[in-house]
Amino acid sequence: MNRLKLVVMMEIALMTGLAVILDFLTLFRMPYGGSVTLSMLPIIVISYRRGVKAGVTTGVLFGLANLMFGPYIVHWIQALLEYPVAFAAAGLAGLFSFTRKTSVKKTFLYLSAGIAVAVGLRFIAHFVSGIVWFGEFAPEGVPVALYSFLYNLSYLGPTFILLLLIMFLFARSGRQLLHPEAG
Repeated sequence: MNRLKLVVMMEIALMTGLAVILDFLTLFRMPYGGSVTLSMLPIIVISYRRGVKAGVTTGVLFGLANLMFGPYIVHWIQALLEYPVAFAAAGLAGLFSFTRKTSVKKTFLYLSAGIAVAVGLRFIAHFVSGIVWFGEFAPEGVPVALYSFLYNLSYLGPTFILLLLIMFLFARSGRQLLHPEAG
């Protein structure tokens, strides 16, 4: 095995572990699952740093690890959708990669697009799951789709904003974190 491949595998393991730790540092928890955490941050970082394959792998591993710590499972398809699939989506942020020579304006644009895709696809996974398996929690008279939309937006919206702010800070001051060759 070549050295770079080994380094990437170690970074995937470290970022997965960091995502698990960050998931325990909950800023806000919803009553029926979902919370505002920074658990997606390491997945997005490695996706920009090492590419989509490393990002998706980290997301899947985190989703599987997340299944070990108090998951809320009503059906096996729901478990797959809300854990490995939802977090694998975070690894797709790297589709909007950029180089260290990219202008600040374009860097922010690429980060915004990547994080929007990551959080948006995760939102879709939870939204569909909410409609199919958690409609019973919708208050009487409220359409299930609207309830699922608002419920998931209530924690993924703040998560999106936090991720944007932190990734913008990393792009401005921590170039080596997003581009290992920048050191």
